Parts: sequence; C-alpha cells; structure tokens
Amino acid sequence: MNNWLAILPILIPLVFWAAYHYHKDRHQPEPILNLVICFLLGIGAYFLGKLSYGALDTVGLRFDAYELAKTSYIQLILYSILAIGVIEESVKLIPFMLVALQFKAFDEELDGIIYASFIALGFAAAENIEYLKFIDHNGLIFRGFIGPVIHIVFASIWGYYVGVAFVERRPIALIALISVSVAAILHGIYDFVVIALPPTALVISAFLITAIWFWRLILIRRIKRAAGHSR
Repeated sequence: MNNWLAILPILIPLVFWAAYHYHKDRHQPEPILNLVICFLLGIGAYFLGKLSYGALDTVGLRFDAYELAKTSYIQLILYSILAIGVIEESVKLIPFMLVALQFKAFDEELDGIIYASFIALGFAAAENIEYLKFIDHNGLIFRGFIGPVIHIVFASIWGYYVGVAFVERRPIALIALISVSVAAILHGIYDFVVIALPPTALVISAFLITAIWFWRLILIRRIKRAAGHSR
C-alpha cells in the first residue's frame, strides 16, 4: 500500500496529461491502443537513454552535471546540449520514426504532437520512478508534475515538424534532424539553467517552458481550426 502511495505523485500527473491530450484530439481521436503503445515505447526510450549514457561512460565522456556547474559553465552547457539534450530527444524520436509513423491512423498534423507527447509521457514516467531512489516526497511531487511537461514540450517540436512532413508526403530525414537538434538545444539550455543558475533558474526555465507551451497551444488551435474548415 505504501508503495502505491509513494508513486501517486507520479501516476496522477501522468493520467491528467494523458487525458488532456486525448481530449485535445477528441474530434478525430487516435486509437487508444496506439497511445498505449507510444507510452510503452517512451518507457523503452528511457532505458535506451540509460544505455546511451553508459556508452558515454565507456569513452570517458560521462560527467556529473552538478559537478561541472562548480568548475566550468562552458563544459556544462556543452554537456547539457550534446549529451543530455541529444540523447534524451533522440531516444524519444527513434520509436516515433520507427513505430508511430507506421500507424494507419497517423493522417493529420496534430497526430505528430499527440504521439510524440505519449512517448514523452512514458519517458517521464520511467525517469520519475527512477528518481524515487533519490528525492523526498515533496521533490517527487514537483518532479511528478514538471517532468512530463518538460518532456512533452521538447518532444512536440520534432513531433510536429516530422508529423507535418509525413502527412504532406515530404522527405522527413532532414526535417527530423533539424527539429530534433532544435529540441536538443532547448532541452540542454533548460537543463543548464536549472543546474547552474539557481535561484534565478526557476523564472528563466519557467519562461522557456511556458513560451514553448504557448507555441504548442497556438499550433494545436490552428490545426484544429484548419481541420474544421476542411470538413
């Protein structure tokens, strides 16, 4: 029973954000099975990310970001972007490209955001469960809410642009590379700010996440409006 209570701060936000995205897609909803598959793929992406970090260890490129913050901001920003950002956005993109794009139901621009968001939710779920070992209850409540949001906003960048290219039957390789690079850079900047610049980090990082979230809301509203006019 206590174990279940311990993970409630993780489960409740996951259910909320899953319901939120399903509601946003309610006019032409994706099959629930597809969404569950993407969530599970996101969990798998987290473990692929752990393997990738392990690979950095073998070549001497794995560092403690908090230790870097004490010695060199330049090294920290490079590590935040080229290691954390690149690894975590790439491992989420891989199942999106290999599996989500194969769904027959993937037939409109919004689908890229929805499927990417469910992969991000799975990644955040696995990551937050891992954090059970390291943080107290209050910290877990904070991570339980903010972790999914962070991964959703960055995944939405490549999810949208790759999804649009796919629906429009345009080549997606270059679009995927550019959009995942943008997501990795923004992800890295976010991590750099949070690690290196407290207490100002809260305002700066909140502004970054809020700005991307509003961009995302505008996109979703525009896509839904265009879909309504086309019917």
